[in-house]
Amino acid sequence: MNLYLAALGLLLLGALAGPVLSRRPALALSVGSWLAVAGSVVGLGAVLPFLLGAAPVESTLPWSEPLGAFHLRLDPLSAFFEVALFAVAVPASAFGAWYMKPQVGRRPLGGFVLAYGLLLVAISLVLSAADGVLFLVAWEVMTIASFVLVTFDDERLQVRRAGFVFLVASHVGTAFLVALFLLLGRNAGGFDFVRFEALRGVGGAAPGLLFALGLVGFGTKAGLVPLHVWLPEAHPAAPSHVSALLSAVMIKTGVYGLLRLLGFLPVLGAGHGLLLAVIGLGSAFVAITLTLGQEDLKKALAYSSVENVGLILLGLGLAVAANASGHPVVAALGMGGALFHVWNHALMKGLAFLGAGSLVHAAHSQDLERMGGLLARLPATGAFFLVGLASLAALPPLNGFASEWLLYLGLLSVGGAAGSAGPLLGYLAVAVLALVGAIAAISFTRIAGVALLGAPRSREAAGARESGPASYLPLALLAAGCALFGLFPSLPLRLVVPVAVQAGAIDAARVLGPASSLASPPRALLLVLVLLSVGIYLLRRRLGERAATSETWGCGFTAPAPRMEYTASSYSQLVLGSGLVPRALRPRVHLQAPRGLFPQKASFRTDAQDPARTRLFDPVFRVLGDRMSRLRRFQAGRLNLQLLYTLLTLVALLVMLAIRGRAA
Repeated sequence: MNLYLAALGLLLLGALAGPVLSRRPALALSVGSWLAVAGSVVGLGAVLPFLLGAAPVESTLPWSEPLGAFHLRLDPLSAFFEVALFAVAVPASAFGAWYMKPQVGRRPLGGFVLAYGLLLVAISLVLSAADGVLFLVAWEVMTIASFVLVTFDDERLQVRRAGFVFLVASHVGTAFLVALFLLLGRNAGGFDFVRFEALRGVGGAAPGLLFALGLVGFGTKAGLVPLHVWLPEAHPAAPSHVSALLSAVMIKTGVYGLLRLLGFLPVLGAGHGLLLAVIGLGSAFVAITLTLGQEDLKKALAYSSVENVGLILLGLGLAVAANASGHPVVAALGMGGALFHVWNHALMKGLAFLGAGSLVHAAHSQDLERMGGLLARLPATGAFFLVGLASLAALPPLNGFASEWLLYLGLLSVGGAAGSAGPLLGYLAVAVLALVGAIAAISFTRIAGVALLGAPRSREAAGARESGPASYLPLALLAAGCALFGLFPSLPLRLVVPVAVQAGAIDAARVLGPASSLASPPRALLLVLVLLSVGIYLLRRRLGERAATSETWGCGFTAPAPRMEYTASSYSQLVLGSGLVPRALRPRVHLQAPRGLFPQKASFRTDAQDPARTRLFDPVFRVLGDRMSRLRRFQAGRLNLQLLYTLLTLVALLVMLAIRGRAA
């Protein structure tokens, strides 16, 4: 625990470098970033032993606030998510030291450095807190720090709007969590997690209500559909290394909260697990479909985060339902696949957002239609970014395939079970998951082709150049993790086992070992792929002088103009124009067709809209806004009226207390 506290101390020092060195922003950025790297490295060394068999440890420090205690605990579950945090924070912080340099002298950086360090500390405390009050305090600090980072470029209206949506959604979710912890505290007689865990054996009041409150509160932070509307707004607005942390780690605190909550509740029935699985699979399908319509690179990656969290929830739901139905093998595969995907998504989404940051920095735009040809101009960045996209598309032999394969095995095991409707639901889920995977492959080949291949579609893209090792070495570290976890999944799965057992998958040790060998690509296949790649390269070199060359994706023209190439919209029509996608998820098409023998004007434009935002939340908040505006007459801005309202409120509270005391 002392080493972990030292890591938090280094992260806090990095945060304080912002205000202390605010008059020297370049130094503040450098000191804050590299202390964040050092603290994260120390943090990794502090938490890894708890996945290798070390006994859980606790520490209680003096705490002056009522009701709670500064009670920390490191066990396999908290350590597992701490590893994801620190492993992504190392390359993200190093990348941020380079990425934010252009802002030196243009914008104050003291507040940014402070908020970045506090975000790392707050996420870590959320994961290690063993007291409900401390958990909520850290949760709120995490929200406020994220808001400050998301709205860093607050001169843009779009960024201010994204920050407002994020803040409203976060506090709506927090309201549900406050209610959850108040009910748990009333049932347990205190807010310590040890008391909460004791409820599991004796049973608490209204476990269904507690489960629903946690699902909404934690699901909002995790970005489950339809509670995800803040996520595609906030992630594109933030600086790219912050987007990497938000997507790779912060939204996983919602997953962690659900897992921790399951340890407080009695064993749930199969219906609860089925509900989680349906929500997860539905979120994955909706989000990956909406990814296809996005022309903003970072917004497309944000929707992909919603998809991957949906896959994690699918695994959790599968495990809960299997445990309740007496299928421990299926439970182990579901829980193992979900937890393994937590790590894998952290690596590949951290890589994708950092790579996107380099591309945006080079092209001076997040619009896919203003990129093109960047692989030839940024070969190292482009190659590592392709690794991230291939991992997100779950292509073997990378890590995204390994964890999704465990989910397939779990669902297929359900399909092979006898009795009731389980086999039908299992095979149906396999079909939907395969459809999600196919759309994901199209989504990420679309991003790769439009952003990296073809001819540049803007002057900035044509002039893009590699910025040096500081911009792509952090990407190389994450890409190596994606390849390592894909080629040798048995290594990380050994660390997943104690967490899966703690989460209820008692047969994880027996099941995940053989399953990892199935997820590993055969060495002979890898050798064939390598030899085939080398053969194609040598053949191309040999025939290159005699064969006509043209731009990739040049539509057959030897010298295509950018207007001749596939656009992001046209490529996505492969799926969006088919009958596989519900009408509500298709972009709106604005077409002005050419008319007459000599048409003067024609245009085609698509407008991707999120139905959860346009058809659910916008109308609801519009009505609430209209109703609330009628209360303005009670807020006249006069001090005597405000004092009168305060006095009346106090009198009402005193009357309520008097009535309650007489009744007692």
